[in-house]
Amino acid sequence: MLGATIKIFLADGTPEGLRIIEKSNWTGRGLDFSRADWSLVRNRTDFDRPGVYVLSGRNLTGDPAAYVGEADELRARLNQHYATKDFWTRAIAFTSKDENLNKAHVRYLESRLIALGLAAKRIALENGNAPTLPSMSESDRAESEGFLLEMLVVFPVVGMLAFEQVKPPAISQPKLTLRGRGIVATGHDSSEGFVVYSGSTAARAAVKSVPPYVNAIRSRLLTGGVLVPEAGNLRLSQDYTFDSPSTAAGVMLGRSSNGRDAWKDDLGRTLKTLQAITS
Repeated sequence: MLGATIKIFLADGTPEGLRIIEKSNWTGRGLDFSRADWSLVRNRTDFDRPGVYVLSGRNLTGDPAAYVGEADELRARLNQHYATKDFWTRAIAFTSKDENLNKAHVRYLESRLIALGLAAKRIALENGNAPTLPSMSESDRAESEGFLLEMLVVFPVVGMLAFEQVKPPAISQPKLTLRGRGIVATGHDSSEGFVVYSGSTAARAAVKSVPPYVNAIRSRLLTGGVLVPEAGNLRLSQDYTFDSPSTAAGVMLGRSSNGRDAWKDDLGRTLKTLQAITS
């Protein structure tokens, strides 16, 4: 894969303030900012243009949540959300420096992002179902997909993982297994987190001493259909990326677990031992 340069300009000199994101050989521009700073940044000319945006924060249950939208004029739409949507604390908006994005482009990007977020099930999406893709020429569709691919490179750089899809393991990454409480789960460690494979089983009930965050994740995955009841246990219905080996082990076992000791390869070596070998 070819390398790329991503430039992040701190408009007010602080990492928490407005961040303007540009990527080499791309006409797009991202503007990442906090809700608290919206009144300070909304007069920028970038917000005069069509664009697509993602609001992020936590929903009423305390789970990470996001809302994807599009607008002919970003400022007017974001003003509405500033007044009426309470959950978000940060936003990232994308527009084009050459002003080539039109209504059809941003509607296409909105639909694709919602579909990717619903498929990934990394966080709760406030949108519901993805809107229908707009009717477009083949060239406009290709241009929109190209813009989308660049956005998907930028999102993780600013900590937005809602659209991250599970990548196949590298040849060098061993399959690891977790056993306990009558369950068997398999997965691998990755740069995005710890991936647990579809078909892995999880404990039907968590122990009373389970950490609250583990219970919250289990509840969200059950609600989203990622964990489904099966034969006295739960089963993972898709490959799923957890933020760490310990979170993955805790969710699957329904109790606290040191994932670096719990996940083992076919020779019984722990993830901790394997990481020591390769370091």
